[in-house]
Amino acid sequence: MSDSSDPPTKKLDENGKPVSRAGQQPKRILGLMPNYRSVSSGTTPPKPTFKHNFVIATHQSFDYSSFIFLGITSLSAEGIDSHPALGKGVGGFWGYTWRGFLDKTDGTYLGAWLLPSILHEDTRYYAMGEGSKWKRAGYVISRQAVARTYGGHQTPNIAGLGAKVLTQVISRNYYPAGSTDFGTLATKFGYAMARDIGFTMFREFYPDIAIHVLHRKP
Repeated sequence: MSDSSDPPTKKLDENGKPVSRAGQQPKRILGLMPNYRSVSSGTTPPKPTFKHNFVIATHQSFDYSSFIFLGITSLSAEGIDSHPALGKGVGGFWGYTWRGFLDKTDGTYLGAWLLPSILHEDTRYYAMGEGSKWKRAGYVISRQAVARTYGGHQTPNIAGLGAKVLTQVISRNYYPAGSTDFGTLATKFGYAMARDIGFTMFREFYPDIAIHVLHRKP
């Protein structure tokens, strides 16, 4: 009996050839992590639209896994007292949680919907899927600075980087005094960059991990 979860047809690249399983990006990684904004290696998806970007940003922002991650990061921030003015205990945890939710949601809607739609930048992650590990890792890091135009050409990732900067600027309105100085905001910006690189690195190599380590379909 065939697995009902299998797609009815194989994914094809731009030349009509089947995409290697090692290059296929699932919609959800490990059944938890949303992967809506990744494109399988060698495939050419439809051009993004204003509505499409909004729908994807909404799915990304309100996916159940986002709240799990938010709870973990808020608990960690409260535990190490990242912003002493927010306090400790239940009150402190709530203070970190709602602010973290605004940070995450602002950044997602700005970086996945509004700015890409205005600038006509395709900020989805186009997986490399093959080549040496170092080459692929370098490619992942470079995507922080490079995006695609709607026509498929490479362009500076103004939407992605601009979203991170604007998110920090907006956060000055709801973080307490002492948490909005340049050094603190720069640290949060750096953390956002490192987090994106880490998650994108995992997206790039997950199909290999699934096939060769977990012995399952990506």
